[in-house]
Amino acid sequence: MSAHGIRPIGDDDVAWILALNAANETATSPLDAPTLRLMLGDAAYAGAIGRDGFLIAFDQTSAYKSVNYQWFRVGYMQFMYVDRIVVDATARKGGLARALYEDMFVVARRGGHGTVACEVNIDPPNPASDAFHDRLGFVEAGKATLPNGKTVRYMTKALPK
Repeated sequence: MSAHGIRPIGDDDVAWILALNAANETATSPLDAPTLRLMLGDAAYAGAIGRDGFLIAFDQTSAYKSVNYQWFRVGYMQFMYVDRIVVDATARKGGLARALYEDMFVVARRGGHGTVACEVNIDPPNPASDAFHDRLGFVEAGKATLPNGKTVRYMTKALPK
């Protein structure tokens, strides 16, 4: 466990992660138990803080099939892609998302990844996520309209060596 109370996601976390993800599905995407277990088995990073928040990320070696992940795989040789980060509404503004990202940045640097990537919804809008990623130093790398009708902007952050 890290100094922030961040720990690896385990099998006993699946139920609360699914519930938290479902409560935030508009900002993320639907998730079921078999898919979550596959994601966790392939993730380059999967961290949780208590039952208040989690972050799951993949690197360029993943077999992950997400349209957003594949966009980065085409354009970047080496990267860490944040598939989803969710913090319970009652725990927001407490620095949990930043702590999860900072922990993932350490893992990414250790793995030789100079770039962290993610997407943020444009439609439906997610102004809180936009502001959060802007504060962390992410910049827009592209935009796309997804098969489900969402419009996203692709974001990257260069990590210092």
